[in-house]
Amino acid sequence: MTVTKKISLVVPFYNEGGGVHSFARSIAAILAAIHGYDFEIICIDDGSKDTTLQELMQVRSLDPRFTVLELSRNFGKEAAMTAGIDYADGDAVIPIDADLQDPPELIKTMIAHWEQGAEVVLAKRVDRSSDSYLKRKTAALFYRFHNTLSGVKIPENVGDFRLMDRVVVKALRQLPERQRFMKGLFAWVGFKTVTVEYKREAREIGITKFSGWKLWNFALEGITSFSTTPLKIMTYVGAMGTLVTACYALYIVIRTLVHGVDVPGYASLLVAILFTGSLQLVGIGILGEYIGRIYMESKQRPVYVVRKRYADGDDSGGQLRYSDNE
Repeated sequence: MTVTKKISLVVPFYNEGGGVHSFARSIAAILAAIHGYDFEIICIDDGSKDTTLQELMQVRSLDPRFTVLELSRNFGKEAAMTAGIDYADGDAVIPIDADLQDPPELIKTMIAHWEQGAEVVLAKRVDRSSDSYLKRKTAALFYRFHNTLSGVKIPENVGDFRLMDRVVVKALRQLPERQRFMKGLFAWVGFKTVTVEYKREAREIGITKFSGWKLWNFALEGITSFSTTPLKIMTYVGAMGTLVTACYALYIVIRTLVHGVDVPGYASLLVAILFTGSLQLVGIGILGEYIGRIYMESKQRPVYVVRKRYADGDDSGGQLRYSDNE
């Protein structure tokens, strides 16, 4: 007897009111053309303040394949995605954004590669013309900078949209980080990977929730999560500064012995003090980023709290996420 495989779609939602039904119709049309599989669509309401939850409940009442996780507050996209992955029980899991910039038409191709033996199928954007010029350039800079510093290489122009086999999902669930940079965690677990390319379209619903400041903090999170190179750089800079200072001090001593006391030099002394002080502050700031991460991780708080889970035959709440959840 052949057992039908199950595919889980994981979709974080945050203030997507007015676009939930559009997303549901698009997904339903795509899945209707894929035969031989059972599908579940896990929608995570990440503390939305608009009508997102109500619209998700309406969609769930019309289509039993939809499961809704209501988080107790806004925990952020990484936590919401983690919640969806934890609750997914499919043989393969596909995270996808609700804005439909990542084409759901690609799901069929992903499944085909998976059936051929791939454990991870990445969706790579080959055309990001729908994004602003600044966003494209800063994204390219981030990938280049991160992959230079870190031993864990993140595929360039690959977002969260991908297919992961059950074995990959189990590996992800073993990672205990509370502050999660999912792109890095996806890359860290590895496994046999295939890449498919697509052109990124403009958003069909809503507006981006990532401001420039949030993107900067997100990049900082990624770099400090997977590399200690910034600390090493400051060590080398400090060593070079010490060496230069020692050489300059020796030069001053010799010049004073030969030519006597030279009163002028206030400007150069002020510049040296300000430069050294600024360098120390930068070093302390970098050190503080890592100490802050240690502090947050040491609390061992759950990544998210589920207020309620809405699914056929199982409406439960108060769920916490722990690293050994299976």
